[in-house]
Amino acid sequence: MPLLYVTDLAYPARGRRYGDEDTFLTARLREHFPLALCHPLDAERLMPGFDAVIVRNSGPVLHYQEAYDSFRAAALAAGTRVYNPLTGRGDMAGKQYLLDLTAAGYPVIPTIDDPARLAELPQVPSYAVKPKQGADSIGLTFTARPSGPAGEILIQPRIDFAYEVSFYFVDDAFQYALYAPDPDRRWELVPYEPTGADLEFARSFIEWNTLRHGIQRVDACRAPSGELLLVELEDLNPYLSLDLVPPAVRDAFVTSLAGSLHSFLT
Repeated sequence: MPLLYVTDLAYPARGRRYGDEDTFLTARLREHFPLALCHPLDAERLMPGFDAVIVRNSGPVLHYQEAYDSFRAAALAAGTRVYNPLTGRGDMAGKQYLLDLTAAGYPVIPTIDDPARLAELPQVPSYAVKPKQGADSIGLTFTARPSGPAGEILIQPRIDFAYEVSFYFVDDAFQYALYAPDPDRRWELVPYEPTGADLEFARSFIEWNTLRHGIQRVDACRAPSGELLLVELEDLNPYLSLDLVPPAVRDAFVTSLAGSLHSFLT
């Protein structure tokens, strides 16, 4: 079952090395599947020659939105199997989920998309404002007086959090967690040992997303009150920081990923 592995090996990600991670993963996945690599701009044209497409470190879709939308439509029309499946409700579908989860009472940083609704948020000295279709902090600003077109921006209270932590899953199975002890150095990550409550928090979003197969990363921050709040549910192409985990954890992740792919393809 040949796989088309979509990646942008040269994408200049700050604090991350996309190319190194995907070189490692493809070398290991070749032990289980024949595969070929391609740039995201070539995925639609090449995918008919493969049994499935696996989207990995392809960079923010915002940079090639038209090509991605066309690829997605073509894959759905042809019934092409895409991993992660295109039914994700997190970042894959945009940032609407932050509004939906806020409305549903989930532990998420409170989010609105209309400055006229500012009274619904906690009153704080500064608010984070970013484009609703943004990624990688593109267009992020902090202001005491949020403004912008309703429905096109996201507004959140700026939280003086203790640290950020990420939980990594394959299907519904937890793999490992990493955190940034210094909030000002968010890509300087080290292994994190989650508590039972931490895992319950992370799993609640995996269950909400209802993806049977795929790689997901739950990003959270530790609020001043001590609780975790969701920052992002990345279900399209989450960077995994595999170079920062012990070899045994890395090997276990690859085994889980290969097993998930086998199950997905059969």
